[in-house]
Amino acid sequence: MTRVWKWNRPVTVREVLEDLQQERSIAYTTVMTVLDNLHQKGWVRRESEGRAYRYEAVSTRAAYAAALMNDAWSQSDNPAAALVAFFGMMSEEQRQALRDAIRIVQGPETPAQAPETPAPAPETPAQGRETPTPEPETPPPGPGAASDGGER
Repeated sequence: MTRVWKWNRPVTVREVLEDLQQERSIAYTTVMTVLDNLHQKGWVRRESEGRAYRYEAVSTRAAYAAALMNDAWSQSDNPAAALVAFFGMMSEEQRQALRDAIRIVQGPETPAQAPETPAPAPETPAQGRETPTPEPETPPPGPGAASDGGER
């Protein structure tokens, strides 16, 4: 997939082979088998060109990585613990990228919430109507209650 994404255009087995052979010895049939497997799994599409095929990525590298992460996360028996462990492995730069991604997914911020505030998002009242938050009621003192903070 890396070679297919690298060119960002339909490629032939021969092109991928020649590129790979700059780094190591590899057989044409090996490259052909791998590209055929990727086609069968739905990661690349192919079009016939003479006696060969041209292969093209179905999705971006980012979408592929996201699908792999989602698959691994969904197989966990404790997804929250898996996320905590994953976040713990991240560099500060990766955590900042995660915060940026969350901001993009969540959309514009509300004025009442600061960007680094971990507080939960406020609930939206039904049909946009403001619902006043009731003040907590203090129960009246019961019989024998001291009103001056003395012995009870």
